[in-house]
Amino acid sequence: MLLTRIFGRAAQAVLLATTLGAAAQAQDFKLTSPAFAEGAKLSTDQVFKGFGCEGGNLSPALSWSGAPKGTKSFALTAYDPDAPTGSGWWHWNVVDLPADTTALKAGASGQPALPKGAVELRNDYGVTGFGGACPPPGEVHRYIFTIHALDVEKLDLPKDASNALAGFMIGAHQIGAAKITAVYNR
Repeated sequence: MLLTRIFGRAAQAVLLATTLGAAAQAQDFKLTSPAFAEGAKLSTDQVFKGFGCEGGNLSPALSWSGAPKGTKSFALTAYDPDAPTGSGWWHWNVVDLPADTTALKAGASGQPALPKGAVELRNDYGVTGFGGACPPPGEVHRYIFTIHALDVEKLDLPKDASNALAGFMIGAHQIGAAKITAVYNR
């Protein structure tokens, strides 16, 4: 290893300690929901109403803990990588969640239920806020809910920001993330 030749075993020990510390911190950051467990099927409460689906279109309750040190805000995303679009399907994107936020109640999508300052983007159904699951008949899709810890208080996105732009900015400022994945089929 080049570091060992240049700096010796001390550099190797520092690198190992840093890596192990980051891994331990990542394991501490967790996202959970009373609405579903990891890998479980979403209820009809979290299914879209429209596009041939008949659900409650209710955003699930979510809570998180163990955010990395230095977190200044959070972003929350819900994404279906299995949608037959070539780019997946964004079901929910909330940015600028204050750093002291640790949970969202069921049905939190929409103001004033979200914490002050939080901003919801337009989902891939074309409406602002949460859009529930609605895969094509006969297909099982994954719905990945991710809480992103960010190193900035605000992402400063334009009002009509796309989910791709938001994803880029989230990625540029992410210092940690926690995920929970549910499935749904009809």
